[in-house]
Amino acid sequence: MSGARGILRDVARYYGEKIRLHGPTARGADWNSLESQGMRFAQLLKIADRAGPFSINDYGCGYGALLDYLKENFCAVQYCGFDISNRMLAAARQLHRETEQVRFVSREEDLSPADFTVASGVFNVRLTTTVEKWEDYLCRTLDSMNALSRRGFAFNLLTTFSDPERRRPHLYYGDPSFYFELCKKRYSRFVSLLHDYPLYEFTILVRQV
Repeated sequence: MSGARGILRDVARYYGEKIRLHGPTARGADWNSLESQGMRFAQLLKIADRAGPFSINDYGCGYGALLDYLKENFCAVQYCGFDISNRMLAAARQLHRETEQVRFVSREEDLSPADFTVASGVFNVRLTTTVEKWEDYLCRTLDSMNALSRRGFAFNLLTTFSDPERRRPHLYYGDPSFYFELCKKRYSRFVSLLHDYPLYEFTILVRQV
C-alpha cells in the first residue's frame, strides 16, 4: 500500500498543478480540448442505459465535468465523484452543489456501490513510476471498480497503437488485447472493446448481467 500511496501522491500533485494553471477546464484536467473530453464521456457512458435511472461513481472525477455531461444527456442519475486531488474536489464543489443526488468524496472508502463506475484518464499519467508498478496499481484499481459496480464499469487507456512520435515518456500506453482478455477472465463474459473513435486511446466496457 505504501507504493500505491506514493503513486497517488505524485498523480495528485500533477493534476493539482494542472488545474491551478488552467482552472476547471478540459486543459485543467490535462485534456487537449472540450470536444475530445466529451467524446471520451460518450464512449464510457455506453455502459449505461439511457432508458432508466441509475447511480454512478465517477472514479477520478476532477472538477466534475462528467456530471455536466450526465445532466445534459441522461435523466435521474445519482452521482458520486471521487478524486485524490484536493484542488480538483474544491473546484468540483464550487461548480456543483452537493445534494442527495450529487456528492463528492476524497477517499475511496467513502464510495458506495453504484450501478456503474467509470474512470476517464486516471490511468494515463504514469510519471516516473515503472511500467510494472503502474500496471499492478492499474489492475488493483480495476478490482476496486468492479467491486463498486452492480451493473458494470468502464475505463479508458491510451493505446499502444499510438503513433510513436506522439508518445510521451511520462504517460502509460496500454495494450488493448491484454486488457480485453484480463476483463473477460477476471470480471465478466460481457466485455466490449471500443477502439473505433478518433482519439489515441481505447475504452473498455464491462457489463455484469
